[in-house]
Amino acid sequence: MDRTGGSIACNQDHRAAAVAAPTPRFPFGTGSTIVFRDFLSLQLMVKDVAPQEITEWRSRLDEVFSTVGELFGRVELRRRARSYLVSLLAPVERKSGWQLAQAAGDSTPVGVQHFLSRAVWSADLLRDALRAYAAAHLADPAGALVIDEAGFVKRGPASVGVQRQYSRTADRVENCQVGVFLAYVGERGAALIDRELHLPASWTDDPVRCEAAGVPPARAAEGALAKPRLAEAMIARAVSAGVEAGWVAADATYGRDSAFLTFLSARRLPYVVEVPLTQMLQELEEDGRVDVLASRAPDSAWHRMATRPGACGAREYDWAWATLPADSGLPPGFVRTLLVRRSPQRTGELVYYLCFHADSVQREEIVRTADARRAMAACLRAANAECGLDHYQVRRWEGWYRHVTLAMLAHAFLVVNAVAAAGDAEVCGGVPAVKRAIRWR
Repeated sequence: MDRTGGSIACNQDHRAAAVAAPTPRFPFGTGSTIVFRDFLSLQLMVKDVAPQEITEWRSRLDEVFSTVGELFGRVELRRRARSYLVSLLAPVERKSGWQLAQAAGDSTPVGVQHFLSRAVWSADLLRDALRAYAAAHLADPAGALVIDEAGFVKRGPASVGVQRQYSRTADRVENCQVGVFLAYVGERGAALIDRELHLPASWTDDPVRCEAAGVPPARAAEGALAKPRLAEAMIARAVSAGVEAGWVAADATYGRDSAFLTFLSARRLPYVVEVPLTQMLQELEEDGRVDVLASRAPDSAWHRMATRPGACGAREYDWAWATLPADSGLPPGFVRTLLVRRSPQRTGELVYYLCFHADSVQREEIVRTADARRAMAACLRAANAECGLDHYQVRRWEGWYRHVTLAMLAHAFLVVNAVAAAGDAEVCGGVPAVKRAIRWR
């Protein structure tokens, strides 16, 4: 779904450690004091950052704005955009309209509110520039497009898309908005590159409510689109834009959606998606539940492998990987496989992944892709904590997309600079006639 109205073509992971990344000192981080003068002059007073580092960061920020600045048209609006972005990077405790206005030297939040709600500029064009910026700096042929979602707890019924629904961020039902996000996860770093706001039926069935919140009429007319449809739209945009990625990864919300998997396989997009233990595999006539299949894996099928290092170090798991029976609908040279992750303590905790890929792919690459969701969870946490992704007070459709996209750009800027500082380091069998069988590798 294009937001202007065109049709759209485990909780534990959210608490898990981030992808390993040498953490450089951010001049915009804690311990810095930022003072703005006419929105363009940025003075940083820091104790532990060398002047050369400050100059480099300012130069890199100028580089970003040389690309995105023209999207804002008038000079004054460009200044406001730059001010807002740097305020998101500033050590402001709560990045609401008042606090961001104060960081920019304003006496009231009127200018910030106008910028987010009434000024003329396109959040979607900014998203396109953000995606190109992140993909260019984090490019990895084996990188993954990772789908996940975040809940934004709100008070009252006025914020667009809000209702009582499950928030994965809070891990409970809350009065919240839910955003679906796409991240690019490469070997050296990860950044958020796209976003869509989930609009429940309680909104799309109420035209007056949608109009009051600024929902485009064409979008409201599409109804309550399931989250996998939003994911498909974002993936399609990334592919169309030429983002270099070898994989798609997602959790069980998307893995259990057959239309989503068909969307990926029809485009020959390899995937590793989590599925629930009750998932039935279409390739098997009976006993096709993934938990039943995993229970029959021989000891020789399990291999201990470490995931990529996170903030708390690498994690070791036992992995079993099986090739599913050939399906006549698969493209030539492609297979579907089942990946199962087990804790080394064998406490019964199993995680199941359904995979689609070229037959030549090795186990290590499958495991690395399955682990990419940890990096996505880390992106969301960092964007919230460092860039105020969830600090907004806007209620209308356009305001949500504008703030969220700018916060994503701020986070991508931090990631790209962390990558630059880190150098080359990583930033965080046959088929019986009657009963078809799987082949453990």
